[in-house]
Amino acid sequence: MQRPLPSPEEASRILAEKRTRPVRRVAPSAGKALNGLIKQLDERFGQGPEGLQARWREIVGEAIAARTEPVKLSKGRGGAGAALELKVDGPAATLIQHQAADIISRVNLFLGAGAVERLRIVQGVVRRPPPAATKAAETRRRKAKPLDAAAEAELEASLARGTDLGLTAALRTLGREVLRRGS
Repeated sequence: MQRPLPSPEEASRILAEKRTRPVRRVAPSAGKALNGLIKQLDERFGQGPEGLQARWREIVGEAIAARTEPVKLSKGRGGAGAALELKVDGPAATLIQHQAADIISRVNLFLGAGAVERLRIVQGVVRRPPPAATKAAETRRRKAKPLDAAAEAELEASLARGTDLGLTAALRTLGREVLRRGS
């Protein structure tokens, strides 16, 4: 036996009497929840030396980066500009001191105007990571496969016309590298 459907008035009365659960909301992501706090901390403390260390070679250049390393960024009192503490190889400290104005301007381009007002130079041993370009060239040289006989014969035939032996040797080396990379 079928039950009769309630009238619209009865349906609204039944729904008003019954409790319903609120619709569950999806929790906001942790990044969204922490975004405001991170902005406040960044305004208060800045990026610090970690941000500088990651891009130090780009900021100050190869020559200065080889002799220096950012250690600490100390905020001044009353919101004044910070002092950047640099670890410098002993003999280069005088040279870095003379380039302090240039270093400060470059760091301020990265961190923002007025972020650093002065440098504090501390003598010590600077960690030097191995240059990436040199390692890549060494691995390329180690992995270079010799040319097959046909390619080597074709290269020698094209160089047989040359009369200058030094130029011929240089062209042979260049030709081998080009042919290796092409195949």
